[in-house]
Amino acid sequence: MTQLLQTLVLGLLLGGVYALAASGLTLIFGVMKVINIAHGAYVVVAAFITYWLWDSFGIDPLLAIVITTPIVFALGWVTYKVVVSPIRTAPMASTVLLTFGLALVLEGAMGEIWGNNSTAIRPSYGDESFTVAGLFLPKAQVYGGLVAVLVLVLLWLVLIKSWLGRAIRAAASNPSSAELVGIKVASVAALVFALGIAAAGAAGAITGVLYPFVPGSHYQWIARLLAIVVLGGLGSLNGAVLGAVLFGLAETITGAYWSPAWATAVPYAVVFAVLLVRPQGLMGTRLREDAVAT
Repeated sequence: MTQLLQTLVLGLLLGGVYALAASGLTLIFGVMKVINIAHGAYVVVAAFITYWLWDSFGIDPLLAIVITTPIVFALGWVTYKVVVSPIRTAPMASTVLLTFGLALVLEGAMGEIWGNNSTAIRPSYGDESFTVAGLFLPKAQVYGGLVAVLVLVLLWLVLIKSWLGRAIRAAASNPSSAELVGIKVASVAALVFALGIAAAGAAGAITGVLYPFVPGSHYQWIARLLAIVVLGGLGSLNGAVLGAVLFGLAETITGAYWSPAWATAVPYAVVFAVLLVRPQGLMGTRLREDAVAT
């Protein structure tokens, strides 16, 4: 019973980190109908920036989020203005190809700047654990999960309580009507893209503490994040959180009770099983082809 409880807690903490990374991806799709294949690359970029801050200046990697996130937000805004904006209304296949090319460019840039060797961020608490009622909880995973939840709550408050959040929801629901009431959808799209990339940046700072990484790690991350947002329902922020939690639980339970070798495979099997029953995802809605193209 203790092992099961420990596994569930670790799965929930991991799911919180996944939810933070996936929230940006599904937010971008919800407003712009753009599947950003470069999203995983920004997670790794943020991990490298965090490593640089930790290695060069001794800044705690989780506290470095307050530096890393604005930097990645700025990168996301520039990326949108220079790369994404010209083809924002193009067919989805064009944006997929473009962002995939962007991911390759980012991978090459990371290799030139930081090299292609495996990198890990090991703060002083990296090998320490909390002991609570017989449960052994790694401090890095606990701190990382709690920080991820905090950032997710802040993102939720922005989306629900602020004017920007109302504008984002209006632009996602009906862009034409949003324009009629004075919302500049193009400007909102730029902010949404930058905000989504910033969420990936915050997640990257956390994942850099939890996992070693190389520039090519973005392939693993985009596969994982796409599976999560498809499981939850493309464009649904609540669905992304639910999908991330299920994904994290499936991963930790498989590793604890079956084999760590299968921990990365079984969650995808869960995604396939759900999509066979509900193709639009757990909390998604069916999209018409003409709606996607607009």
